[in-house]
Amino acid sequence: MKTLKGKTAFITGASSGIGEAIAYELAQHGANLILTARSTAKLQAIAAAIRQQHGVAVAVFPGDLARKETAQALYEQVKRAGLTVDVLVNNAGFGKWTHFLDQSSETYEQMIELNVNSVVKLTHLFLPDLLHQGEGGILNVASTGSFQPCPYIATYCATKAFVLSFSEGLHGEYAQRGVTVTALCPGNTDTGFQATASADTKGMRSDTSARVAREGIQALLRGKSFHVVGTDNYLQSLLPRWLPRKTVINLVGGMMSKKVVA
Repeated sequence: MKTLKGKTAFITGASSGIGEAIAYELAQHGANLILTARSTAKLQAIAAAIRQQHGVAVAVFPGDLARKETAQALYEQVKRAGLTVDVLVNNAGFGKWTHFLDQSSETYEQMIELNVNSVVKLTHLFLPDLLHQGEGGILNVASTGSFQPCPYIATYCATKAFVLSFSEGLHGEYAQRGVTVTALCPGNTDTGFQATASADTKGMRSDTSARVAREGIQALLRGKSFHVVGTDNYLQSLLPRWLPRKTVINLVGGMMSKKVVA
């Protein structure tokens, strides 16, 4: 895509963190927005602020994408409102930084539904419209954890490995037809993720959500299949290519184990 001005973007997980920052970044480029997340009050406050600051149209459609029926319901709501989506941002997700058995199977089912299934469902729903329009972009928020197994946050990183592979595969399939799919891979970022994940990230380098959003939208506009935020994170993402997998698992496991909150 060459420009976002006048386009409409649908953003999941838009009530805080990276999703909120992406909403502001897109608005700065002149895009109209459709925001979704669980919190109606937060979405409405963000929408009001963006309208005032950037003068773009912002619609708010609350929904919980950890529920199986929500993706279809949101798509139908967009259609009923007569809105045309040019950019889909699959950002909603959560993780748990913990011993695997310390969380219930229900927690992991919700994680997979939100991090994986909702991404597939929304992409499957909106992609035909983007292809029909002849141009569009999908930005899927993955992670530096997409590139290697991660002890103590294994399920989360596995879901993000899926998002990366899924995004690159679809990019190879549809980019020549005018629709690019980009996986955005940030490292540790100043968001509410750490609290939800029950992670002790003191002493870890972190990026701002604004930087992640800025680089993500730049990658989308350039039609990249994936983008890792930060040179150090990019070099880290290459470790599985340079080192034996057993060594990578031991290194990552040693680092992650120190961050598990007892």
